[in-house]
Amino acid sequence: MNRLLQGAMKAAVPCLCGLLISPASPAQDNTVKVGVLHSLSGTMAISEVTVKNATLLAIDQINAQGGVLGRKIVPVVEDGASDPAIFSQKAQKLIQEDKVVTVFGGWTSASRKAMLPVFERFHSLLWYPVQFEGNECSADIMYSGAQPNQQILPALDWAFEKGKKRIFLLGSDYVFPRTANLILKKHILHDGGTVAGEEYVPLGGTDFSSIITKIRVAKPDIIFNTLNGDSNVSFFKQMAAAGITESQIPVMSFSIAEQEAKAMGPSLVNGSYAAWNYFESLNDPMNKQFIAAYRKKYGQDSVIDDPMVHGYIDVYIWAAAVKKAGSFDPQSVRKAATELGWTGTAMGPIQFADNQSLYQTAYVGQLQPDGQFNILWKSKEPLRPEPYDALAFPGRSCVIR
Repeated sequence: MNRLLQGAMKAAVPCLCGLLISPASPAQDNTVKVGVLHSLSGTMAISEVTVKNATLLAIDQINAQGGVLGRKIVPVVEDGASDPAIFSQKAQKLIQEDKVVTVFGGWTSASRKAMLPVFERFHSLLWYPVQFEGNECSADIMYSGAQPNQQILPALDWAFEKGKKRIFLLGSDYVFPRTANLILKKHILHDGGTVAGEEYVPLGGTDFSSIITKIRVAKPDIIFNTLNGDSNVSFFKQMAAAGITESQIPVMSFSIAEQEAKAMGPSLVNGSYAAWNYFESLNDPMNKQFIAAYRKKYGQDSVIDDPMVHGYIDVYIWAAAVKKAGSFDPQSVRKAATELGWTGTAMGPIQFADNQSLYQTAYVGQLQPDGQFNILWKSKEPLRPEPYDALAFPGRSCVIR
């Protein structure tokens, strides 16, 4: 394990599920507001509603333990409605009108980039829980989702190891897929592979007839899928209708997890692959404890996925950082967050690096008929986050002061 991570673990908070907070003084205001901003409607609701749920679960648990610095956390929930402009508007409302001390939320890179100027203007702090394309470094965002070197590039290495070197790139037409595929193309060509094709559809797009024809002609070894939201439903249905099975042309997805598989119907995506930093099938006591708590609150048929766990953990890290800083001030909190580390989480050992992104383990899994992933591969240790890929963005680095 990286020495920096080992050092952090020696002084680590032992578990994110047992945070103890001192009681408030009688004269102190006994509440503190935080924003929870996700798409509760529109094409991204299929993915984001459950992240909102996991965030609220963490808030409930921390409140049951006494709150943060003796204050009860009051979540102010807003709907970004799958629209970057609305995310920007709601972020400003949460900061200016609701006076929240921090915000948890966002999924698409388009939503994050729309919110970024707001958080930088008001020097507030956003906790962003989803994998993304990197190529960004802001003091006003805690990036707990995977950087490219923690998800898409490990998946590419795995595919090459399996002899799958003709790769077709398919994505939604916005920032994350475009930049992720730019990085992938650099590495595919550098490592002796072939880009068999590259196609995009609008976010929420449903017509894949011409793209499937191109895929059939290109005969790739594997499709790398950066579609987001319910476009995935249409794509997999139309692939099945065209008679193209996973055994013929497998699909590696970066935004399909257990939640999306359940919503789509596991039989539709059975046998496909995904790369994440967490799977519900991880055999770990802390993971089982988190799953049980979520199902107790939201139903025994609930499934858990990577962004949900990141959303949940973000709240606990924020609370621990507040305690360490002795303040809700965003600048003090973000600094404190990079000085903490944990071994006892649902996804194993984690720590924020000095670039405000998370050290984490990479996994590749294959979907089973029950909608769970069989884990096929994992990185040897938690990977240090690298916001700027050296091949795609040479000479760039992330320095946050």
